[in-house]
Amino acid sequence: MLVRDAMSTVVLTIGPAHTLRQAACLMSARRIGAAVVLDSDTWGLGILTERDILNAIGAGLNPDVETAHDHTTTDVVFATPEWTLEDAASAMVHGGFRHLIVLDGRDPVGIVSVRDIIRCWTPARATAGAQGALAG
Repeated sequence: MLVRDAMSTVVLTIGPAHTLRQAACLMSARRIGAAVVLDSDTWGLGILTERDILNAIGAGLNPDVETAHDHTTTDVVFATPEWTLEDAASAMVHGGFRHLIVLDGRDPVGIVSVRDIIRCWTPARATAGAQGALAG
């Protein structure tokens, strides 16, 4: 299976000036765990995750004052729709993160998460396991 088969095409894009509360509200409304942060001044792409927001609030920072810019991961590993799910999972394990921005050229076209990969793998593995149990 490929990343394009698993990725979510609902991509929330926010600017670096959004507050953490604004980002959290937008992410919550869409029931997603990450937002792409696009800095139009530098054409830079980054990612802000629920964990970034949680860590900031846990450290006592004010979500109404803190901006996405200050909590965005900019050293991002990007996937393409043609990556295999194994490649995506390997990158996540190696990098210690749970989301990959999927690019088609320079454009973000999706996000793939660990949950997306598990969702794709689980039915196939469960079916294979059940068939193996029936054969044995």
